[in-house]
Amino acid sequence: MPATTLMNSGLSDEALLERYRAHAGEAGSEVWINELFSRHQRKVALWCLRMTSDRETALDLSQEVLARAFEKLDTFRGDSKFSTWLYTIARFHCLNHLRSTASKPKSEGEDPLEQIEDVNFRAAFEAIEARIDRREIWKVIQGALNETELKVMMLHYGHGIPLGRITSLLELDNASGAKAFIVSAKRRLEPALSRWKARTERQQRNRSVSHGDDQDV
Repeated sequence: MPATTLMNSGLSDEALLERYRAHAGEAGSEVWINELFSRHQRKVALWCLRMTSDRETALDLSQEVLARAFEKLDTFRGDSKFSTWLYTIARFHCLNHLRSTASKPKSEGEDPLEQIEDVNFRAAFEAIEARIDRREIWKVIQGALNETELKVMMLHYGHGIPLGRITSLLELDNASGAKAFIVSAKRRLEPALSRWKARTERQQRNRSVSHGDDQDV
């Protein structure tokens, strides 16, 4: 869109959108929509930053949110404030981004358990961390947790989002909100990781025995 804007127009968001729609296709009609999006650009970036805790990612996501909102302008019916409608798009776009990053370790060199770091929680698993297979342990975590538990753990421990905000973002209506999913996730992970540890140790012993037999031959 062209950069022309109406600074301090004094019109409400809804009035700007109404004028844009009334003059759509006419020369200069973009001035109304540019003003509307310009006044919300910083706020959208801050929303994304609160959800991702990463400035570069937040800036990229905020641009994607505004582009998506522009594409979907015809779906805004005025049932809510424009800012509420825009925030809903931002929230779901950021959650989709976080969900996609939660589906795999951030990089080959990072331990997935580092993304859900908690001193008391990690103490139970110190014995297995030294020999952890990152890909396998991530499969265990994904297999042990349901979708909501995984989202809550990654948003809280991986992205530093407070539990109260996660409760709101995910629209959790249970009594304890996101905290309850942290508790249930830890309860599920302990036996799952214990079973993984035992299975891994058996496999290592079997390989050692097989290797010893080969040497005897």
